[in-house]
Parts: sequence; C-alpha cells; structure tokens
Amino acid sequence: MMPNVLLTVDDYRREAVKRLPQMARDYYQSGSEAGKTLFRNEKAFASLLIRPRCLRSVAKVTTSVEWFGATHAFPIGIAPTAFHKMATFDGELDTVRGAAAAGTVMICSSWSTTSIEEIGEEARKTGAVLWFQLYVYKDRDATESLIRRAEKAGVKALVLTVDTPVLGRRLADTLNGFSLPSPLKFANFENSVTKAEMPTGGAGKSGFMQYVSAQIDPSLSWETLRWIRTKTDLPILVKGVMTSEDAELALKAKVDGIIVSNHGGRQMDDIPATIEVLPEVIQAVGKDVPVFLDGGIRNGRDVFKAIALGARGVFVGRPILWGLTVGRDQGVRDVLAILQSEFLHALQLTGIRSIEELQGEKNVVVHKSAFSKI
Repeated sequence: MMPNVLLTVDDYRREAVKRLPQMARDYYQSGSEAGKTLFRNEKAFASLLIRPRCLRSVAKVTTSVEWFGATHAFPIGIAPTAFHKMATFDGELDTVRGAAAAGTVMICSSWSTTSIEEIGEEARKTGAVLWFQLYVYKDRDATESLIRRAEKAGVKALVLTVDTPVLGRRLADTLNGFSLPSPLKFANFENSVTKAEMPTGGAGKSGFMQYVSAQIDPSLSWETLRWIRTKTDLPILVKGVMTSEDAELALKAKVDGIIVSNHGGRQMDDIPATIEVLPEVIQAVGKDVPVFLDGGIRNGRDVFKAIALGARGVFVGRPILWGLTVGRDQGVRDVLAILQSEFLHALQLTGIRSIEELQGEKNVVVHKSAFSKI
C-alpha cells in the first residue's frame, strides 16, 4: 500500500476533514449564508491566467520581502484564525512554532485558545514574528488591555478587523449549535467569566453568535480607529477593506497598512472575491501604504497572481488549520513550504527573478476573458 503522501494544500484539506470532529470541521471550513463568497474567493483565482516568458535565466531568484522592518524569505504569512486548540492540544503554540520554522509572520487572533502572553513567550524562544489581530469590545477597558498586553508580548503590528461589527450568519454553526468544547475558552480573557466563556449552543442556536452579540461593539467606526491610534505606537493595519472608497478613507486615517479581506467568506455573502477588488484598492492608495490580501489562496500560483497584481504579501488561514490538524507544528511548516515551493516554481517558469520584477512586468497575469475570442 502506498504511503499517504501529502503534496498539495488540498491534500492537507482532505486529510484534515477526515480527522476533525464535525463541529470543529464545519466551523473551520464553512462560510456565511449560502457560501457564495467562500466559493468565489477560490474560483476568482482560477479565472486569472499567467502569461509566462521564456529564455530568461532564473538560476538566481529572490523572493524576500520586508514588512515593517522585518525581512521574510517569502511574501506569505499566517492569517488570524480562532480556536486552534480544536485542531491540536497545543493549538496556537504549534502554529507559532510552524511560523518560526517557515520564517514568516503569524497574526494572532484576539479569540485564540492560548493567551497572547504564552504565544509571545513561544515566539521569543523560536524567533517567530507576531502581529496581533484586534476585535473591539463594548468594554473599551478590555480592548485597551488587549493592546497593552500585545505590546508587552512583543507583537510588531496591530491588525484591526473592520468587517465584523456583527457576526456573519454562519448557518453550519447554527445548525450544529456551535460552542467551544470544554475546557477551551477565550484565553485572552481568563480573568473575566463573561468574556472568557462562550455560551452553550443548542439546536438552531450558535453559542458563538451569542458571544459576539453580547461582547463586540457594533458602533465600530473610523473614530474607533482614531481612538486606537491614541493607545499605541505600533503600526496599525485595517483588515476587511473591500472598496476603493474605504481604502481612501483608510489612507486619510493614516493607517500603516491595508489587508484586503472578506473574512474568508465568513461575514457577508454575495460580495466579490478579494483578488477581484485588489486592483481597485491598490489604485486608490498607490504606494503610500502597503496592501496585503487574504482569502481563497490554495496554492503558490494564487500567491503569484496576488503579488503580480500589486499585493505586498498574502496571508493564509484555512490551509494553516488543515496543516495544524494533520501534523501540528510540522504540518503548519509543511503547508507553508508547499506554498513557498509552488510560488518559487511559478516565478522560475515565468522568467521572473524577484518580487520587484514580478510587479514591474506588464500583463503577466490576465483574466481568462483576454483569450475568449480564440
């Protein structure tokens, strides 16, 4: 019998869904409503084609990038995702070990099942670079405390999620009556029962939906961003920008970066894929702030396409959870290694030798409609 060799991100997905309990599996992989945005994120990448050039020496190819003063070997980071201990006992500690081994950034979620202090300590041991994803609570003291603790833990940037004034209608979670399995909690709030413990779900009732409705501030606005700016000197990125109009407002608010994101299709359904709106966001801000992207990336060619269209880098979420489920920290490292290898391969087969050269090449990525008349 042939060994179970996992060669692609999709191989890890198939293996992970076999191992995860239904409630965790559905939480990790489902989207909101009918899942149209979730599906569109991946489909939109497939609608883009790469035009390779030939007879260019690719004996030496450089893939390194600099993000906020730190140099990384590849423009691929780990997006913030919640509840890693549903996948493995060590949860986020395994993830940060995988990030360190891959030499990349891990964006820690406010809703991790490991405290930011523990993650920060592991990052110091392993040399990982951390950013911290921030949700704004109705209790502003709790929000400010998160910022202070993240700074003390050594994070290098704050990532404000701006697309979640309320939680998207995640029907799989509602059907499953999703709640965190005991003894898991919101580890960043262990000194507060109301904030640390998710309400118990039930048939047709998501405990997570109840938690977000009770805790997260729906009055989130540009004024909130200005308030956060008074509380920290860290670079602030806004995650969830999907229009040129909001990109321009972000620029006026003097953000340090933008992450084009639709929350992996988990918030609003029937909206564009992130790769579809990336060009208009970049056009709106020019080179004044770095623009990143997440959502739908499943192979290194998707990374290539996003970088070619102007993204400074990309972040992946679900693939990390699949790697975590299958192989703990080594699974995270293996998934990132696959994406890195495929990205390098795409550069070599396209005659591109650096990120700068890729972004300077005209029409290296085009929509498939460019060939519709053939």
